[in-house]
Amino acid sequence: MEAHTEEQAANLLSVAGYQLINLRELAGSPYMDKWLLKLSPIKLTDIILFYKQMALLAESGLNIVTALELLENQAGNRIFKRVLGEIIADVRSGSQLSAALYKHPQIFSTIHCQSLKVGEQTGGLEVVFRQIAAHAEKQVNSKKGIKNAMTYPIIAAVVALVVITIMVIFVLPAFKNLYVSLGVKLPALTSLMLNLGDMLRSDGLVILGVLAAAGAVGFFYLKTPNGRFNWDKLSLKFPIVGRINHLNELARISQTISILYKSGLPMTEILPLVIDGTSNKFVAKALNSIRDDMLGGEGLSHPMARHPVFLPMLVQMVRVGEETGNLDNTLMAVAQNYEAEADDKTRAFMAMIQPVMTILIGLFVGLMALSLISAMYSIYGQMG
Repeated sequence: MEAHTEEQAANLLSVAGYQLINLRELAGSPYMDKWLLKLSPIKLTDIILFYKQMALLAESGLNIVTALELLENQAGNRIFKRVLGEIIADVRSGSQLSAALYKHPQIFSTIHCQSLKVGEQTGGLEVVFRQIAAHAEKQVNSKKGIKNAMTYPIIAAVVALVVITIMVIFVLPAFKNLYVSLGVKLPALTSLMLNLGDMLRSDGLVILGVLAAAGAVGFFYLKTPNGRFNWDKLSLKFPIVGRINHLNELARISQTISILYKSGLPMTEILPLVIDGTSNKFVAKALNSIRDDMLGGEGLSHPMARHPVFLPMLVQMVRVGEETGNLDNTLMAVAQNYEAEADDKTRAFMAMIQPVMTILIGLFVGLMALSLISAMYSIYGQMG
């Protein structure tokens, strides 16, 4: 079987109904499915649509196999079509749907499969399908908001860099020849800009090489556990964007706990699933500490209060949910509040970044124009 960690493999076997006796890692070439998924990736929107369609078909009274066959015939992605065929074969052989989905962790997450397992036991499978679809859809919208917030600044920065480079390397030298031929003393600002252009032309390749080497070192450092942890911690502290990342991360955690708790899972089983589904290693470490404290009998809110990454409103709402026995609803309310705040900040950031980038580009262009104009006035003065 395929799993990212031994703990995940043990969970998969347990859900499938097996008792773990021995577990060891097999060394070998990467699985072909990984390469096929890279060549023909299955979009998360397709998986969300699958959950929604399964909910509709289950509500209409169709059995699982018939519903899966219907969706298999409609699948446009050949990899997804093949996966659905394997799931159908497993279900026909007597496996539960959750266990069949567990065999494809690259497509169906552990959290979703665990929720479906609870739905199978309680008889509310169609409700769980809808909850999973709504949860995944919120995650897609959250990631899309962050991506949209960062796309324009990156494009604007690249365009600004290209414009500045062209002006410094090609525009300024044309004026430099004129100034040299006249043999006049140039203002400090003009000399600085001309020296900058000379440096970029003579040492441009060296500068690019240093930047590329620094980028490569940074890239490989982020691939290390310590580098990834430090980056994830820093990403929550960036101006404006860090707050957006922080809110979205807490919203995802709150939604996941709410859905799994509402499905009937105990917190001792929920937290490992939440940790496994958290991409931020800094937050995952805090959740691991909370899990250890919770196993010691401290509950959830008290260990959360000791970690600043969990904001006060989340801690207070968790405490209220524990006291009232309404933890799923309070966490969903927190998730909705954080999502709304993150959306507001994303829109404000998008509205702010365009004029800021325009002003910065205008300042540099104005600086260059000022250096040229001041040089012309200096020439006229010295010639007079």
